[in-house]
Amino acid sequence: MKANFELKIMAKRRTHQSCPILFMSMLLIFLFANTCALHGDDDDDELHLLLSFKASINDPLHSLSDWNPSSNDFCKWQGITCNSNTTSSRINTVELSGKNISGKVSAAIFQFPGIQTIDLSSNQLSGELPWEMFSVSSSLRFLNLSNNNLTGPIPSGSISHLETLDLSNNMLSGKIPPHIGSFWSLKFLDLGGNVLVGNIPTTITNISGLQYLTLASNQLVGQIPRQLGVMKSLKWIYLGYNNLSGPIPIQIGELNSLNHLDLVYNNLTGNIPDSIGNLTQLQYLFLYKNKLTGSIPRSVFGLKKLISLDLSDNFLSGEIPEAITQLQELEILHLFSNGLTGEIPSALASLPRLQVLQLWANKLSGQIPKDLGKRNNLTVLDLSTNSLTGNIPESLCASARLFKLILFSNSLTGFIPNSLSTCNSLRRVRLQNNMLSGELSPGFTKLPLVYFLDISANNLSGRIDALKWDMPGLQMLNMASNKFFGNLPESFGSDVIEDLDLSDNGFSGQIPTGFRNLADLMQLKLSHNKLSGPIPEELSSCEKLVLLDVSHNQLSGQIPARLSEMPVLGLLDLSENQLSGEIPKNLGGVESLVQVNISNNHFHGSLPSTGAFLAINASAVAGNDLCGGEAMSGLPPCKSRSFNHPTWWFLVFCSLLAAVVVAVAAVGFVFVLRRKDLELKRVENEDGIWEIQFFESKASRSITIEDILSSAKEGNAIAMARNGSVSYRGKSVLNGTQFVVKEMNDVNSISPSFWSEIVQFGKLRHPNIIKMIGICRSQKTGHLVYEYCEGKLLSEILRNLSWERRRKIATGIANALRFLHCYCSQSFVGGHVSPEKVIVDGNDEPRLCLTLPGLVCTDSKSFSYSAYVSPEASEGGITEKSDIYGFGLTLIELLTGKSPADTEFGVHESFVEWARYCYSDCHLDMWIDPTIRGHASDNQNELVETMNIALHCTAGDPTARPCADELYRTLQSVLSRGSCISGLTLSSKPL
Repeated sequence: MKANFELKIMAKRRTHQSCPILFMSMLLIFLFANTCALHGDDDDDELHLLLSFKASINDPLHSLSDWNPSSNDFCKWQGITCNSNTTSSRINTVELSGKNISGKVSAAIFQFPGIQTIDLSSNQLSGELPWEMFSVSSSLRFLNLSNNNLTGPIPSGSISHLETLDLSNNMLSGKIPPHIGSFWSLKFLDLGGNVLVGNIPTTITNISGLQYLTLASNQLVGQIPRQLGVMKSLKWIYLGYNNLSGPIPIQIGELNSLNHLDLVYNNLTGNIPDSIGNLTQLQYLFLYKNKLTGSIPRSVFGLKKLISLDLSDNFLSGEIPEAITQLQELEILHLFSNGLTGEIPSALASLPRLQVLQLWANKLSGQIPKDLGKRNNLTVLDLSTNSLTGNIPESLCASARLFKLILFSNSLTGFIPNSLSTCNSLRRVRLQNNMLSGELSPGFTKLPLVYFLDISANNLSGRIDALKWDMPGLQMLNMASNKFFGNLPESFGSDVIEDLDLSDNGFSGQIPTGFRNLADLMQLKLSHNKLSGPIPEELSSCEKLVLLDVSHNQLSGQIPARLSEMPVLGLLDLSENQLSGEIPKNLGGVESLVQVNISNNHFHGSLPSTGAFLAINASAVAGNDLCGGEAMSGLPPCKSRSFNHPTWWFLVFCSLLAAVVVAVAAVGFVFVLRRKDLELKRVENEDGIWEIQFFESKASRSITIEDILSSAKEGNAIAMARNGSVSYRGKSVLNGTQFVVKEMNDVNSISPSFWSEIVQFGKLRHPNIIKMIGICRSQKTGHLVYEYCEGKLLSEILRNLSWERRRKIATGIANALRFLHCYCSQSFVGGHVSPEKVIVDGNDEPRLCLTLPGLVCTDSKSFSYSAYVSPEASEGGITEKSDIYGFGLTLIELLTGKSPADTEFGVHESFVEWARYCYSDCHLDMWIDPTIRGHASDNQNELVETMNIALHCTAGDPTARPCADELYRTLQSVLSRGSCISGLTLSSKPL
């Protein structure tokens, strides 16, 4: 078109040489017409590219609903910005961040001739990046594809004018290409949160103007290039969460503009170079979780602009010098888990902005600086597990903002400071394992926000029943191993206490009946005191009570029969008291009860021959006048007594006979009938002989073998397992009871022990666990029968849930694991915990479907199990800690909306490392699920602490993961109160 236009102009010149004015007029007309024509063609091309891009993606939120070809002006479409200069290409910006769009990235998006900005971050885009991404556009200045599910290598090519390249938080693989150094104009480069491997290419140092460099949370190896020292413009370096080794290059000290240096979670060795002291602009220095040795260079304490210094979890030694007083801008100081010695420098008390001070797990000695907190702004102080002596300073809460005070396992003496009694900001207080003395001040029992208080193993004394207890948020109270005396208070001012330990003191009087109001109480320890009187039957109102230890007291009377009504009681210790009477027969019928100790009392009669009494140890029943029991109890058999008077014997016989007749008719028959309902039966039909057993009487009476077999047809299929077996929805012909039938393939290959194990699974009853209600098998096939739960898989609805619903689901799953691991007669594992194993009912209650040995419950055919398998489970059997790992992954998914199974690689380690990187180095908005992002500001502490818990659960070392009980209590505390503190820390801090 351009050539034709030039020919026309030449022709006009020849024709109108004698009429210059007319010629110029016509020339302007032709220029205008041609420009309009050309611009019209550009419009068509750009419209075609936009519609091509739209056709390549899914848009569930209809964000691109106005991208309509009939629209007059695509410059007004959602996310599109055009140039005002009409002589060039119109589109210069495509901004579609956080629109939840999915699909592959179309090459069309890069083909706009004048495009300068492309932002498709925080979506669900997947697949490989188009190979021509860096070769079709020379005008691009800003490219952000972060926070998607993109895979494959980084394409070759270069855009010389590109200033921002952000591909972070995807699943990109392969090596960082050497041609990255040809992006001459880059100022911002973020490749973090992927699965990139290999060394950091030295060519990256060719980008002389680079200011921001992030390669964190990948799988990079080798040393940090010495050549980084030539990149004088660098302000931010993030290389953490990799496998980098070797020393920190001294050349880093040449980066005079550096503001933020983060090399955490690597395998760096050697000393911290003195040259870091040359980084006079540095505000953030993070070197934690490496293998650094030697002392902290004195030059570090000359970095007067430092705001946060974290050198924790290394092998550093030496003292903390008084020169730290130069860090007047310091807000956070983490030096914990090293080998630091000497005293805590008094200069710390002179840092006016200091908020968080954590020096735990070192070898520090001497006293806590007496003025610490007076001129600081302390919110968190943790000096635990050192060898500190002297008194606790009065000034610690001078800021009135201190919420976490952790000083346990030292040799501190003196009183608990009176100033702490007015520190109303306190939430978590741990002073145990010291040598503190004196009485509790009245105000110390009225702290309104404290939810965790541990002052055990000290020399504290006095009466506590005279104090007014008003601690409404208190969940855990441990006062054990002190010298308290007097009566126990009726209340501690809290109805949400879960763990109460008052053991090993000098308490007297009776156990308060007011404890019945502790509806959430799970552990009650009152042993080794001087308590007297009966065990109050009101304790049976504590329906969540799992552990009751009242041993080594002076209790009298009988065991309350109502204790047998406690649904989850697992450990009962009544030993070393003066209790008498017979053991309630029903106590042996408590299915949850696994450990009993009744030794050294005055019990008589026969030992129950059920439940935990069946295999009770001889030492747990010694010192009584009991008989019966199994061989393990060591008790003599019960003998019938001999009576000489025949008339008396006849009357007793007649009375007993009448009682037996009534009992058998009224109770025994019902029990026998129910027992018969649950026995293994053999039935025959046209398909052969079947063995069938139910675990609920209701199911036994309503579901027949014909109901089960007729349900197994294609139209009833609701799920398929990874081994190809199918789950079907069934219905009883008799009364319409719905159930789920899970078929078992190749029953001959199933271990014989499986059938005995499965009976134990059938006894499990918990509101957050799908019940198994029956099994049946023949020589060819077998079926498991589950209750039918109306709801949807968590994986199907997760991304549309509010944060309130997500946290309720998280707590429910944790509660199910706690039951399986801690409160059953034998420990069970859930097996591959994931959103595909959780059904959410209409009340948003999660129902966990257990994986039986060698079987799967209700999982999707396309689901990638390897994504949720813990590192150790992939090499062997599934353990309780494997469950915790799967729960941690599920919790990350609830927070981020991303899944380790979103990518074809299914590399769950990279998913965890991405989450660790986000937690450590990214703003909350960068990793939180867009669906709940709008409420992030209201729940920021809650969300961050929940991620903290999730990362603790996904620790590579199984022993570093919390147990289910600890997990549940910490999670419930964080989620129910939005606490900004949790009992779990990323650094495996002792709890």
